Amino acid sequence: MSKPGEILLDRVTRSFGQMTAVKSVTETIEGGSYCCMIGPSGCGKSTLLRMIAGHETPTSGRILIGGRDVTHARTGDRGTALMFQSYALFPHLNLTDNVAFPLRVAGFDTAERRRKAREMLDRVQLAHLADRLPAQLSGGQQQRVALARALIANPEVLLLDEPLSALDESLRLKMRSELKRLQSELGITFIHVTHTQPEAMALADKVIVMDHGVIEQAGSPVEVYDRPRSSYVARFMGGQNVITGRVSRIGSEALGETPDGTQFSFVPPAGITLGQDMAVAIRRDRICLMPGHHQGIDSLCGQVSTTEYQGSYVKVEIESASGDEFAVHQTDRDFLAHPLHPGDEVTARWGVLDTYYLSG
Repeated sequence: MSKPGEILLDRVTRSFGQMTAVKSVTETIEGGSYCCMIGPSGCGKSTLLRMIAGHETPTSGRILIGGRDVTHARTGDRGTALMFQSYALFPHLNLTDNVAFPLRVAGFDTAERRRKAREMLDRVQLAHLADRLPAQLSGGQQQRVALARALIANPEVLLLDEPLSALDESLRLKMRSELKRLQSELGITFIHVTHTQPEAMALADKVIVMDHGVIEQAGSPVEVYDRPRSSYVARFMGGQNVITGRVSRIGSEALGETPDGTQFSFVPPAGITLGQDMAVAIRRDRICLMPGHHQGIDSLCGQVSTTEYQGSYVKVEIESASGDEFAVHQTDRDFLAHPLHPGDEVTARWGVLDTYYLSG
């Protein structure tokens, strides 16, 4: 039996004329979980969100919420609430009446809906501003009002479309924690569309990575980051170098080789064949740097092209003979003890257990 708020997407497709925005997507999102859908602009994530909300109708396939087929159900009959990116607050209504508006539409009397609205404002820590107009609030406060309005109808599923994109970095981090706290307290399903990888990693129980209308990978943040299924996922989620080449040896530790002669070892999966094209991912924070050129397996020689100080680490970009993008994340302590500069000759080294075979 399905849990409340569980979402089943069954071969969901959405086409607009000759263009297919979502292609036969099948996925289950567990009830009561926090799910982030991530991908570049145009990948289909917002279209999929709008179909779950009922603002778009699938061209084919089914959508079930809590075991109930809602594919063609009205927006208000799905047990969902959608928080818009623009917040869409009514400028002439105070916060209480903005939050109470869904209950007004549902036919609640004035006293009851305002009581519930003030309770919800208290939950998002804005009860002291209940009589203010939206224009008198900061961006973060407006967002919390929109969140309270979306939650007041007690939905099984809350849908959030890029809810943090308009906020500055400091406020975005604060609201990120607020969203996670609310989801944990309420125990309902949150589906959050974002294009920001750190946001998805910090919030989600499940991350869905999309590209060109299909799901490239779905899993926990650890699975998607540490064990990407494809070069696309590894590159998009960041923090990984992708090296492509051909299988040159097969054994308990297989060997791959790039066109420029760089060799790398990896644990071979079943069915791999000699000479086949392949790719591996190597986490940037698992790589050591040493001065000079030192040829060998599981090493890459090149010149430092740029360095970027990121606070807790320094991103060192290396230009190799192959021309592929390659970067190392050094701790700030290691970098400051032995600073590197553009043009320095270096060798990057890693171990076989830090090399992850990519299936595509």
